[in-house]
Amino acid sequence: MTHATHPTLAQTLAPHRSALRDLALVVGGAVLIALIAQVEIPLKPVPVTLQTLGVLLVGAALGWKRGTASLGTYLGAGIIGLPVFAGGGAGLAKLAGPSGGYLIGFLLAAGLVGFLVQRFALDRRVLGTALAMLAGTALIYAVGLPWLAATTGLRGAALLNAGLTPFLLGDTLKLGLAALLLPGAWTLTRR
Repeated sequence: MTHATHPTLAQTLAPHRSALRDLALVVGGAVLIALIAQVEIPLKPVPVTLQTLGVLLVGAALGWKRGTASLGTYLGAGIIGLPVFAGGGAGLAKLAGPSGGYLIGFLLAAGLVGFLVQRFALDRRVLGTALAMLAGTALIYAVGLPWLAATTGLRGAALLNAGLTPFLLGDTLKLGLAALLLPGAWTLTRR
């Protein structure tokens, strides 16, 4: 039994599939995330950045396969030493440190958001987009918080104060912005 999939925004804007188009979309998404990762508020042990905005938009706009590939490209670039992580960080040590779980969560979240929008066309309306992106954001925390606990020894309220509370307002604003941008882009494709 096959499940219906809905075209992504990228597929709608560039309907003629080619390996070059897919490569450009994947690399473009990775570059977007690398650029906005440099906008940060340096908190310890995990900085506040705009990365989640990019992760949510890339996953939704590209779909689960290309979104996951884009985040894999981003992580790979950082691992091999390109300064793409927050504050120009790079290297395997960054991935193994306190932020590593959030970075891995980005990969999973892009895939989840992409799957949800392709499977259920949730990106056409603000509420649906917000729900898909809320699921992606929750997944980032579900991976990031245990990783942060394992790498820092923080537990309970101290863990939440370091790895959740400082991000809630910003992530809510980023999610709201992304949830407005995507349906707005779909409206433009219908004109």
